[in-house]
Amino acid sequence: MNRIGVTGHRSIPQEVHAHVLAAMRAALSGFDGSVEALSSLAVGADQIFADLALAHGAELTAVIPSRDYEACFADGAELARYRSLKARAAREVQLDYAHSTDEAYYAAGAYIADHCDRLLAVWDGLPARGLGGTGDIVTYARGLGRPVTVIWRDGVVRS
Repeated sequence: MNRIGVTGHRSIPQEVHAHVLAAMRAALSGFDGSVEALSSLAVGADQIFADLALAHGAELTAVIPSRDYEACFADGAELARYRSLKARAAREVQLDYAHSTDEAYYAAGAYIADHCDRLLAVWDGLPARGLGGTGDIVTYARGLGRPVTVIWRDGVVRS
């Protein structure tokens, strides 16, 4: 089974969105045989990837950073989308953190990097804004020797 993980920004500028979709589709269709997709199902890149992976026929593994993870979703629509994706996951990995802290997010990203064959990173190339951010997980994955595909458009800055 081919295992593809994702890390990425929660906020993706509109001018990058179509590029992100196309690159994720290409990555998912570039594998022969069955695919396992690993995602923490956060808003933004994680949910986009999970949706596309499921549409591609991949088995979704939801990596949940903490027991109170649902509290980090800003509104009912975000929470509903998270719950819908989580319900469609073939597997769920619940990390042993009580609260959604930076350490929990880092652990979830590290788990994904540890368990994938390739990591897709929807990343602007800038340092993480807090422990466990996309830049940290890219650095961690590269330190493992994991292939990382960075998806972004040059010249686009996220808010």
